[in-house]
Amino acid sequence: METVVSGIRSTGNLHLGNYYGAIQNFIKMQQEYNCYFFIADLHSLTTHPTPANLHGNVKQVLIEYLAAGIDPEKATIYIQSDVPEVAELYLYLNMNAYLGELERSTSFKDKVRAHPDNVNAGLLTYPVLMAADILIHKAVKVPVGKDQEQHLEMARTFGNRFNRLYNHEYFPEPYAFNYSQNLVKIPGLDGKGKMGKSEGEGNAVFLSDTPEAIRKKVMRAVTDSGPTGDNQAKPQEIQNLFDLMNVVSAADTLAHFDDLYNKCQIRYGDMKKQLAEDMIVATAPIRERIKDIANDAPYLRQVARHGAAKARESASRTIREVREIIGFRKF
Repeated sequence: METVVSGIRSTGNLHLGNYYGAIQNFIKMQQEYNCYFFIADLHSLTTHPTPANLHGNVKQVLIEYLAAGIDPEKATIYIQSDVPEVAELYLYLNMNAYLGELERSTSFKDKVRAHPDNVNAGLLTYPVLMAADILIHKAVKVPVGKDQEQHLEMARTFGNRFNRLYNHEYFPEPYAFNYSQNLVKIPGLDGKGKMGKSEGEGNAVFLSDTPEAIRKKVMRAVTDSGPTGDNQAKPQEIQNLFDLMNVVSAADTLAHFDDLYNKCQIRYGDMKKQLAEDMIVATAPIRERIKDIANDAPYLRQVARHGAAKARESASRTIREVREIIGFRKF
């Protein structure tokens, strides 16, 4: 089976965007591919979490991965820092990554603008660590969003550069892979872009949110004063609500509110109440599993250790071969 690698940073709870935009596809992929799904706690160090927050966030993502349906018997779920070979490959790749190309990374430039007081070397070499995550398992398929495509291109660059430098066709070229032809993009509640953890507390609906929290967030979602003419185009903030409803609500519910909008009869309060209730129903099974798994410390420990062992089996083989190719020899 072909190898698929994907990771998510341990920077807080998973939200509807993570679930419908990525995890649902992971659940399908694990049936057909050799999947490695990791929790990127090393990547999260660029924002300097406290030790308690670091561990708590890793635990929460692990719980929610499992609750959402990723099966540790079918896929390898592991914590990035449990596989030290990743850091070793990161070191080797850094020796052949150049300042100019790293400074041209769009994500690096964005971070510099957003956080000029925290321009650390980890941010600069973030694409190299991401390349190590992918290349350590010699993955060929990587599920990524548009915002990560440049990082994937850099992973190909670093792998190919290693191959040329040591005259050895070792690393395969990884490429973007989307299991579904129609990628689901989940908008946030702030009326702007996609749902995300870093966009503010009210923007994202988390899988672990209580029904009360979901209702409160959805009722605060940005709207306008309503349509002024029949069948007029929906502004972004209103289209976002309809896009969310398209994901969690029944088709006839969506059609009902669309019809009301087109007739200038829509009441956004009613629509948001319905959307909130449909979100609560859609997330209820996951929310219950989150509670159960969170209280099962032995199971979490078993999953983490089992995943680390499986990931290290693959990673240690790669590092052993990479060291041989580079020329490290024991005396």
